[in-house]
Amino acid sequence: MPDPTLRVAIVGAGPAGFYTVQHLLQQRGHDVQIDMFDLLPTPFGLVRTGVAPDHPKIKAVTQLYHRLATQPEFRFFGNVEYGKHLSLQDLRDHYDQIVFAIGAQADRWLGIPGEDLVGVHSAREFVAWYNGNPDHAHDAFELDTPAAMVIGVGNVAADVARILCRVHDKLAVTDIADYALNSLDDSQVRSVYVVGRRGPVQAKFSPPEIRELGELVDAETSIPEHDFDLDEYSRQELDESGVNSELRRKYDALLELRERREPHKHRRLILRFQLSPVEILGDEQGRVRAVRLERNRLALGDDGVVRPRGTGVFEEIEVGLVFRSVGYKGEAVPELPFDVRGGVLPNQAGRVYDPSDSQAVRGVYAAGWIKRGPSGLIGSNKACAKETVDTMLADLAAGTVDLAPLRDPEDIDRLLEQRGLRFVTYQDWIAIDAAEVAAGAGQGRPRVKFTERDDFLRIASHGAPRQTVGS
Repeated sequence: MPDPTLRVAIVGAGPAGFYTVQHLLQQRGHDVQIDMFDLLPTPFGLVRTGVAPDHPKIKAVTQLYHRLATQPEFRFFGNVEYGKHLSLQDLRDHYDQIVFAIGAQADRWLGIPGEDLVGVHSAREFVAWYNGNPDHAHDAFELDTPAAMVIGVGNVAADVARILCRVHDKLAVTDIADYALNSLDDSQVRSVYVVGRRGPVQAKFSPPEIRELGELVDAETSIPEHDFDLDEYSRQELDESGVNSELRRKYDALLELRERREPHKHRRLILRFQLSPVEILGDEQGRVRAVRLERNRLALGDDGVVRPRGTGVFEEIEVGLVFRSVGYKGEAVPELPFDVRGGVLPNQAGRVYDPSDSQAVRGVYAAGWIKRGPSGLIGSNKACAKETVDTMLADLAAGTVDLAPLRDPEDIDRLLEQRGLRFVTYQDWIAIDAAEVAAGAGQGRPRVKFTERDDFLRIASHGAPRQTVGS
């Protein structure tokens, strides 16, 4: 008698989830049926809602995900939220193993006075807004101010600053949300400050992101000369990195922006280093009016890491809009243990466990940022997912997870329908995708995104037949 089919639920339809699908389909020990759930009505996670619209090449990875999603062993259930529409017990009743690949859904705070003022936002929210995430389509940002500040010196901060400074013609040929394009056209922001606590050597920008900042059509990008005063530890780190290292390329790219002057341009993008925000200052109406910053010096800590130390010298920069971009973090997952400090599901090689007794949570696994924290690029999730799948297969081999011999795969469809939920299948997504691409074709754009859940569900209800197992 053949072994029963391994049935796996994956919660989260981003890169980590799809690489988990890839490795499950590549293994040869078990027949497998995979159902993927996502709270958004669209697949691909941050590739759709996080990658900047002017970075289309990065989005090409969805071609691989599409090939995986059209395999007969795979089904997609969009517009389904774990913890709201489905419980852990629901998933256990229908699947042998459950993988959480939900990413990092929150952002880190600065922990300074004034973060609750009108005009203070997370970069994550702004990115979701201009990328057409339906949960952020009605967010509002104070673009009627002459100056904005982005706190953080990583690639997300660079994306936010670049989008604020892009001219209409450069954004109008992308898949940026229409409402965002219109709002940015009306933006009064003319100066954008990007601020980091440490020096240029420690900045997390990648060299290509820096070069893009220097190539903006209508924004003068510069760094004050004194922000390039390197401490001995940074200079040593730079010297030891080698002439062809990424660190050297990053530093050289930043050097090209030092004291740059392009007076014919209408916007200014200023990168500042060795400054820590200590307070966001507000006006009488509770709106941001300035950020107070302390000048830092860098010192080597006991752990060998160069850290900023305040000097007692302060300055204020007048801005009316502030974005914090100091990192994402995971949120607690209903019914599962959670590492609050790390912002992850506690796990060993992807196997979720309860720290209170060090026992594995039977049949539950993690992949991606909710497993390891918000680090790495899209491709970093491939090895991460493989480790998790290897652990899942090892548990099957060890008998710590049993395959249920009798399960009707259509039961989950019926359960969701009984609960009155309108879910989006992958066949529905193909219809949605075609409609978006067709709308963009007449405008010279890759697509025009739908941004309201009702629009996604309207297309889905008139789209392809419902998915079936093995279809």
